[in-house]
Amino acid sequence: MALLKEFKEFAMRGNVIDMAVGVVIGAAFGKIISSLVDDIIMPLVGVATGGMNFTDYKLVIQKAVIDGTTQEVLTPEVTLNWGTWVQTIVDFLIVAFCIFVAIQAINQMKRKKEEAPAPAPEPTKEEVLLTEIRDLLKEKK
Repeated sequence: MALLKEFKEFAMRGNVIDMAVGVVIGAAFGKIISSLVDDIIMPLVGVATGGMNFTDYKLVIQKAVIDGTTQEVLTPEVTLNWGTWVQTIVDFLIVAFCIFVAIQAINQMKRKKEEAPAPAPEPTKEEVLLTEIRDLLKEKK
């Protein structure tokens, strides 16, 4: 029972709940970035590179062995799929850049919010009264 009580106290701490919310929001943000990369940026990169797809590039270490009569693959081809690795690196760089831009935009909005000066407080009744007395004294001179 003591272990269950300790776990409940641990789980209800603010840090754990904040972390859980962060994980959920991070997963959703990851889906947004993945969609941005897959559905918007990569088609543009494909057009810019002439439809080049790195995943098609590979180094064949051992060719497949195929039965001459049935065309059945007896031993599959052994390859180093270096193009897939390059494509993964390109995808990572694009995702990392998109996240960088998003964080920069968020930080920029935070800075603008922090820089906004607070409105001047209204003068107190005493200050208003003292100002009126000062102005009356100026008029007498």
